[in-house]
Amino acid sequence: MSRNALRAAVLAVAFLPALAAAGPLSLDYALDLAVQRSEAARAARAGVASASEAARAAGQLPDPMLRAGIDNMPITGGDRLSTTRDSQTMKRIGISQEWLSRDKRAARQAVAEAAASRQALQAQAAAAEARLQTALAYLDAYFAGEALKLTTLTEHHVHEELEAARARFAASAGGSPEVLALTAARGTAEDEAAEVRQQQSAAQVALQRWVGVPADELLAVPALPAPTEQAYVASSPTVLGLQRDIEIARQSAAVAASERQSNWTWELSYGQRTGYADMVSFGVSIPLQVAPAERQDRETAAKRALVEKAEAELAEATRTAAAEYRALTSDVQRLQERIERYRSAVLTPSRQRTAAAMAVYRSNQATLVSVFEARHMEFDVQRRLLNLQRDLARTQAQLAFKPLTAGAAP
Repeated sequence: MSRNALRAAVLAVAFLPALAAAGPLSLDYALDLAVQRSEAARAARAGVASASEAARAAGQLPDPMLRAGIDNMPITGGDRLSTTRDSQTMKRIGISQEWLSRDKRAARQAVAEAAASRQALQAQAAAAEARLQTALAYLDAYFAGEALKLTTLTEHHVHEELEAARARFAASAGGSPEVLALTAARGTAEDEAAEVRQQQSAAQVALQRWVGVPADELLAVPALPAPTEQAYVASSPTVLGLQRDIEIARQSAAVAASERQSNWTWELSYGQRTGYADMVSFGVSIPLQVAPAERQDRETAAKRALVEKAEAELAEATRTAAAEYRALTSDVQRLQERIERYRSAVLTPSRQRTAAAMAVYRSNQATLVSVFEARHMEFDVQRRLLNLQRDLARTQAQLAFKPLTAGAAP
């Protein structure tokens, strides 16, 4: 890479927050930002690096032992503590090595590699969790913004209606019940707008916690993909994690079974004597398994029991993931039905009522208060519909982002 290209890349990274804050934020970009700055994902990646290094070391032989000493040094008599006067005194230096068979080393390395695979999965799960929480925060902020648009519009309408009522009853010294009612209505509308602004501010702070930049304007949420039940269960972080746990338990049981064969240790040493011939010694240490049925076999059985435990936990987690998927898809279907029913049975009549109230008012057969009441009811209906749409989007986000997908890779 040239120096100019490297400088451009550094500047792009430096100004990334400013660029993100300058324009509208999309859901996809928010997800990318969240994964990039997730400390949980970074910690998981460090765990992967640690486990990978440990796996590389697991298949090696133990370090050799350097041995040095003095044999048969007298401690009484005229030659006491002398290393040169007695013919049996010998200075010794040697080396020893515990020997593990190739199969044993392969078994230990397999355990370490299975643990590294488990760490890699945790890194993916951390990234997926960051994406899920970011998506939920994004949806809350987006729908809070939509609700604020409604409250701002309602506030504007009430202000116009109040000014019209004041002009209509200018000669009444401000004591008209209609003017007073609309004044109270404006206060109500302003309070509702303040409440929605507070909710939007809280939602934006929650979103900024994940993306790291303020997001005043959010793009509409695209359609979220819905996985099949089989894909949802197969990609569940809990299910995948327990599958890795089973592999670790099986490899650990294989290591325990390999301990049925003892590790030999050989030693080679060189002895030096003053005035006499030097000597070389060679020896082998062999552990005696005096009761393998009570020790080695029991340790192997203990490890195999952990395999069965992990398999049972996997079966339970698979059932839980399947039930979770069915509950989420049921919620999606129920919310979609409620939204369609609410639009046709509640929102449409509310709009018709508002239109009718305006028509009656224009014919001087009703007051502005009736118009406000109709509009306020329509506003409440629209807010309720937004809440249902938000609940639907949050449920769909859980279906889309809870499983581990290609986009969840850290």
